[in-house]
Amino acid sequence: MESEDTKKKQEMKTDLNLLLECLKYQMNNALSQKEALVTIHSVCQQNSNASIYFQEIGGLMFVQNLAKSSEHSMVKEAALYILGTVAEQNVYCQQTLCTSELFEDLILFLSNDSNTNLKRMSVYVILVIVSNNRIGQTLVRETGCIKVLSELFRIVLSKYELNLSDKDVFQNYQLWSSVCNTLCVCVNNPQNDENQMLCCSLFPDANDWLINCIKPEIIRPICSFIGLTLANNTYVQKYFVSVGGLDVLSQVLVQLESDSHKTLSSAKLAVVVIKTVDACIADNPTFGEVLSKYHIVSKLLALLLHESLDSEEKSSIILTLGHCTEACEENQYDLFKNNGLPLLIQTLTESQNEELNKVATFVLYNCKKITEKLSLTLREYSFDENEAEQLENISMKEKNIEEYWKKAKEILHRIEQLEAEENEEDIQREKYKDNVSSMNINIQNTLKHLHADSIGEGPRAEDEDKSQSKNLQSYVSPGFMSKECANDDQMKTLFKSANPVNSCYRESGQNETLCKANASCNQTLHEETTFGGKKCVSQSSDRVFKHPNPIVKNRRQQLPVTDTFTLCSDIINEEIISFLSADNCSKVIKYRCSGCIAIGKSLNSRNFSKLLHSCPYPCDRHKVIVEAEDKYKSELRKSLVCNKEILLTPRRKQRSNDPTISGEIKKRKIRKNFTEEEINYLFSGVKKMGNHWNLILWSFPFQQGRKSVDLAHKYHKLTKRPKCEAPLLEEDLSVLV
Repeated sequence: MESEDTKKKQEMKTDLNLLLECLKYQMNNALSQKEALVTIHSVCQQNSNASIYFQEIGGLMFVQNLAKSSEHSMVKEAALYILGTVAEQNVYCQQTLCTSELFEDLILFLSNDSNTNLKRMSVYVILVIVSNNRIGQTLVRETGCIKVLSELFRIVLSKYELNLSDKDVFQNYQLWSSVCNTLCVCVNNPQNDENQMLCCSLFPDANDWLINCIKPEIIRPICSFIGLTLANNTYVQKYFVSVGGLDVLSQVLVQLESDSHKTLSSAKLAVVVIKTVDACIADNPTFGEVLSKYHIVSKLLALLLHESLDSEEKSSIILTLGHCTEACEENQYDLFKNNGLPLLIQTLTESQNEELNKVATFVLYNCKKITEKLSLTLREYSFDENEAEQLENISMKEKNIEEYWKKAKEILHRIEQLEAEENEEDIQREKYKDNVSSMNINIQNTLKHLHADSIGEGPRAEDEDKSQSKNLQSYVSPGFMSKECANDDQMKTLFKSANPVNSCYRESGQNETLCKANASCNQTLHEETTFGGKKCVSQSSDRVFKHPNPIVKNRRQQLPVTDTFTLCSDIINEEIISFLSADNCSKVIKYRCSGCIAIGKSLNSRNFSKLLHSCPYPCDRHKVIVEAEDKYKSELRKSLVCNKEILLTPRRKQRSNDPTISGEIKKRKIRKNFTEEEINYLFSGVKKMGNHWNLILWSFPFQQGRKSVDLAHKYHKLTKRPKCEAPLLEEDLSVLV
């Protein structure tokens, strides 16, 4: 491979040397020189290193002198074409050709009575040398070449009736289009304020073309030239508005929008005009008042509904809407009048394009400010009795302004609805905790009274227990009382079945019973707060005191409880569960199944499943688990008919040491350093908008992939450097601002 590459390079060098010698010895034969130049061009296109070698052997300077000294126009055209292609292909060759001598020679070709093709080749060389080259922009201004280009812009096309079918007219149009493109690179990329000031003298001629010839062949080059000349230059923007440029663009946009319903090309062309309008009003939102005379907002909303436009074109339209309505009340009113806010919200919810969502969010943020301003204005008019005459005048101008305000307020309510839901949840949670704490205190007091009364005789204790159970019911508020817990017959039956025992047994079990009641109360409270969102209505009232006994193995058999105090505490425990679960006459009954009481055992997927299936009264949660497991096993049994090798236990995944097989390689985000222009945008945005990083990100053309967090970190790093770098930071900030 290396030998073949070396051989090809050697052949390329030999060919270029021979072709250069042929050019030198064929000075009297124009046709042979043209063929040699065409061959040199093909060799340079095939090999990227050929241009550098051709410059090293002096071929580039020879071709430049040949274009200047040759008497044959076709040789000059071929030589200029070679210079342009070589400079476009290699930056080193571009810097070599970027001299004042070459610009002066090109001015001679453009000023003399040369043919159209020679002028096109000269304009092409200027375009290639000036593109992305600040030195070339300076030379094109200092040598007067930009003035010659401006004159060609005025005189090449003399008639507004453009007939491209004519050969001469078509060649002149190609020259005029090349001049427009060359002027675009002279004023921008990189931006050159001085060249922008010189080119703004062409605005009246551009306005005449836009008024008299609304064709894509004319509108696209002129809009590109106007947009790049206006970009980020406030003085040029004001001059453009003063000569009526914004009015002309508005008229063209209105006509294209009316034609967009018939042809798709008109809608695409209208987007080009919209981008130019946005470049004019982006830095001066007050210019939106000019657009209000032509009702541009309604036209933009109509184009936004066009189905043929892609997401990038729609984002340009929405961004222009935001700049139009930022500082002009009439445009804001047109936005509400034409149902712009619902359309923007629909676009934001349906679109998955990140850039389009950013632009729509930026416009909705401005609309929120507009809505608040409109609400305050309407409130002043509605409560001021001394300004009745003004109200009549306003109602005569627009009778439906109140309806539009209601629509705007409805949109504002939708935006703030999410914040209100979180606050309501916090308030309900606090109220619930207060009610539970007060009820817990009442229960503890009741237990103390029960213990004090149980020290007396047996029959008397039984009567007192009945009275205390009634008092316990009186402590509970009506909102927390459920129907099942209010059954007095069941309470009396349970109390009569209790046998009294001596006071010593009660006194010894007092602490244990109190702890049991408090623990059950806390457990119930925890369950209510965890599963509070799942509410259901109990189907039967008899199941409140008929919970199944837990099935526990390997435990000593307990004696039947005959203590009145213990029975009362169990009843209280059941009532606490029903009280805490009741809310607005609806409650959730917590059933105790085998799965609920199996906490603390060594459980796994096998014995826990058997435990749940053996429970005759499962709770709702474990009942759902059992049903899901049975459904899954039934599906496996059905699939067993087709595939006999099925394991219910999942197999272990084999670990692979190859990272490419696992597919766990994560692409790391490519680091992009901040350019000087981005830092300039960052400080300008902070100066205008403060620390609203999202607004800054949407308002300035940062690199793709930038996030608001990146802007915030960069700004804090620039402003919080060490003290030793403080003087340098101040100088940088002064330059950037």
